[in-house]
Amino acid sequence: MAEFKKLQKMIQSALKQSAEESSMLLNQELTVSDTEVLECDKDAYLEDLEDSAFVVPVDSREDYPGQLHLVFSLRDAILMSGILLGIPPGRISEKRKLLILEADDIDAFSEIANQIIGTFNTAFSSLLTEKFHLKQLPPAKFVPQVDEVTDQIPVPVGEYLVYKAQIKLSGEELNRFDILVPLSLANRIDPQETVSAPETEEAGIHDQAESLRRLFPADSSGDDSSSSYPGAAGGGTVLVLEDNAEDREEVKGFLTANGFTALTAHLGADMSDIFAEEGIHAVVLGMKKPEEWELSLCAKLKDLSGNTQLPIIVCASQWTRTGVLKAVKNGAKDVLLKPYEQNELLDKLAKFLVAA
Repeated sequence: MAEFKKLQKMIQSALKQSAEESSMLLNQELTVSDTEVLECDKDAYLEDLEDSAFVVPVDSREDYPGQLHLVFSLRDAILMSGILLGIPPGRISEKRKLLILEADDIDAFSEIANQIIGTFNTAFSSLLTEKFHLKQLPPAKFVPQVDEVTDQIPVPVGEYLVYKAQIKLSGEELNRFDILVPLSLANRIDPQETVSAPETEEAGIHDQAESLRRLFPADSSGDDSSSSYPGAAGGGTVLVLEDNAEDREEVKGFLTANGFTALTAHLGADMSDIFAEEGIHAVVLGMKKPEEWELSLCAKLKDLSGNTQLPIIVCASQWTRTGVLKAVKNGAKDVLLKPYEQNELLDKLAKFLVAA
């Protein structure tokens, strides 16, 4: 990941000034500190967006064209707008709980956002050599799993530098404040050295696979051949859960060929019937993307098996660090990047069955 040190310092400076001005505006002490800076695309960002959000698009004009986004927790936006409007605390609490966002709230929070944008204009203009100007566009709320995701909503498709900040209001930590800067705009503001390597889909998949291997190093050493897998020779029953019928049969085929008994089902099958029929020694759980419902199956499968140590290998065609952490949190023993690699999957199953 490019460091964008100059841009980060500019954002930090703008946020420090903004916190001081917002404190006066709200008549409460507000502090902002940075917590993390990362690069990700829209899909990866939305995977991490679990709570309702208030999204403020901001046009970058003059010599630095583009559009950045300020993303707040919707509950935080309701809180700050309520304070600015002088709404009684009890009513603010009720509105936050029920996610009630009224026209007055939008207007009030737009005023707060405009103040933040104003400090960015001041801080950035003083440090950039060419003309720079930000202008707020109409904000909107976004509720994950409820509101439709399009090419433009809640943010445009693209690659972003995401600056995650932590807001404290009167000492209380609020939920979310992210600044999304398109990488094209970030590079215009703070040019980075380019690396001469072809950017291909295949290279991206390879990079993801390497990242997963570093998170879950293999225990095997020496021979990589698929001719012998410790633990497989003695047999073992593996449940293959996969909605893609072709993938399901492919995995079943090479498991059977290597000494395993393979049971198959789609993700929505009645798992209680499956576990009642035969002892399951391991599960291969395949999915397109690591979504909440699919990952929650890990805990359900362990409950049904009665084995809290049941090895579950989650396989998906796309992974982010957040997705990996969620998989582990839900009870996965390991993760794999699809399409299925026969040797890699067999190695991991053998490792877990030997350990068992």
